[in-house]
Amino acid sequence: MWYGDHMGWWWVMGIGWLFLLGVLVVLGYFFVRHLAEVERSRLRRTSADDVLDERFARGEIDEAEYRRRRDVLNS
Repeated sequence: MWYGDHMGWWWVMGIGWLFLLGVLVVLGYFFVRHLAEVERSRLRRTSADDVLDERFARGEIDEAEYRRRRDVLNS
């Protein structure tokens, strides 16, 4: 054949590089997805002050209880 005996290795190396590129893309996708999930869970977390404010706003606790608990949280 006119291209010599080593042409077959170029195909193997080409396929190997494509496979490596595909693995890197998949790993990058899962890494970005993990970072997005961490950020979403961080945003979902509420502080104790936020929970207390929400309970007071919904009328679950009265003003005296709200102030008492707020003082405990801030001390």
